[in-house]
Amino acid sequence: MPSTVRAAVVESGGAPFTLSDVALDDPAPHEAVVRLVAAGLCHTDLGVASGGLPFPLPGVLGHEGAGIVEAVGPAVRGVVPGDHVVLSFTSCGDCRNCHGGHPAYCATWLQRNLLGGRRADGTSTLSRGGEPLGGHFFGQSSFAERALVDERSLVRVDPDVPLASIAPLGCGVQTGVGAVWNVLAPATGSTVVVLGAGAVGLSAVMAAALSPATTIIAVDRVAARLELAEELGATHTVDAGRAAFAEAVAEITGGRGADGVVETTGNTAVLRQGVDALAARGTLVVVGAPPFGSEVALDVNGLLGGKRVVGLTLGDSETQTFVPALVELVKDGRLPLHRLIGTYPFTDIDRAVRDMTEGRVVKPVLLF
Repeated sequence: MPSTVRAAVVESGGAPFTLSDVALDDPAPHEAVVRLVAAGLCHTDLGVASGGLPFPLPGVLGHEGAGIVEAVGPAVRGVVPGDHVVLSFTSCGDCRNCHGGHPAYCATWLQRNLLGGRRADGTSTLSRGGEPLGGHFFGQSSFAERALVDERSLVRVDPDVPLASIAPLGCGVQTGVGAVWNVLAPATGSTVVVLGAGAVGLSAVMAAALSPATTIIAVDRVAARLELAEELGATHTVDAGRAAFAEAVAEITGGRGADGVVETTGNTAVLRQGVDALAARGTLVVVGAPPFGSEVALDVNGLLGGKRVVGLTLGDSETQTFVPALVELVKDGRLPLHRLIGTYPFTDIDRAVRDMTEGRVVKPVLLF
């Protein structure tokens, strides 16, 4: 029988998160019931809540959950009740990209994670007053005391690591780290530039600091974020409000340019400048997502020196191996995520949203 849980519901585009009792369906064969301990708040949640994406509302968002498995469907094999899990994106497991180790590029990724609001078979995981709600967000909808989680969203983790410290691994952190490790793969002595020092950008800085790159340049307009970037491994910082960062990168690199750039801002003008700042055969990774339909003009002749512009979803990571490795780095203190996190009671979700929007916290984590 469906159970009743407290969830943060967005009633319509632009409406605040409102706590409400909702009905959680019984687990399907490939689902688990997870009691949430913590959930990160991400800009993607805010973008959907604002009405910027066609996710069905009213609905329950949240896609950086972490918790404890309470029950599993009869076909679930990877976890058992009592396991500690980080929740990430879901995928079909059957398409060419899933079989090739690239589930973030699943043929049905958008519908299963971002837009559908229901299971792949069209049934709802959440309802209220007998009416279905938008749910199954990233296979989880973790802004609730309990979530029905798709098996492919579940990653079993070390129970000795506090779940509140690793909830952001489900999306933002693995995106920033994956941009550096899985796409740029810095060579010894290379230069990495990170545009934007939010949660994703600072994760990229930390990843670059764990790589053979020797010059790591963080670019932002907020002095406190740049100071934090230096503490997390940036060798140089550029205040984009005071200097043209492409010129600053050229000066730092002796005119050569950057071997790799991670663009996290979603600003197309910044993206263009990032491409211009690349060295010959350099790569820019597009992480920040502007509104659908956004375009950027590039100097075609400038690309002929072997420059590459690569789009990225969720770090192009295979979560079952990537996320546990990141957990180990957090446990050992080599990936100091605690420097990014500010914690809030779940009931204070609107305060967390305000603090994130106004730049008072890098990564809010809700505690249940």
